[in-house]
Amino acid sequence: MSNHDNDGNEIHQSHLKLKVNGQIRQLVVDTRTTLLDALRENLQLTGTKKGCDHGQCGACTVIVDGRRINACLTLAIMHQDADVTTIEGLGTPDNLHPMQAAFIRHDGYQCGYCTPGQICSSVAVLQEIEAGIPSHVTPDLVSPPGRTAEEIRERMSGNICRCGAYSNILAAIEDVAGGQKP
Repeated sequence: MSNHDNDGNEIHQSHLKLKVNGQIRQLVVDTRTTLLDALRENLQLTGTKKGCDHGQCGACTVIVDGRRINACLTLAIMHQDADVTTIEGLGTPDNLHPMQAAFIRHDGYQCGYCTPGQICSSVAVLQEIEAGIPSHVTPDLVSPPGRTAEEIRERMSGNICRCGAYSNILAAIEDVAGGQKP
């Protein structure tokens, strides 16, 4: 499907179906639309933030089919029929996800801009460790990785907090990790 913009340039559009936060959503997007822009502009899910738009800050981190990704670096049409979880899908103000509650308990945010990406990444980090996926600091590739501060820091290194709340973010993640089975 294609249309033309005001300058006469051809715009290619595509039908897209996503399961976002448990709901099937159907969209028509320009084939050049990032997943971040589809979530924010088409679905009005503005919890996911646009930070650097280059995949360097992690503010746009969402969970797609169980894996965390930078939504600014991937085209929406690449995720046809994918299961996408944003910060809005993790919990509600009345029923917080354990990670959201831990971030509040440990003051794991300051300005809050990076917090949605930090929380989505944190949830996925613990899932990666639980699944036995090694990181660059995992000492033994045949044994399950531990929930150590070193593992968590390495895995969270793609999420930048300009306010410097890293120690509080680590405390929140360790709090939730401590409540999970090893």
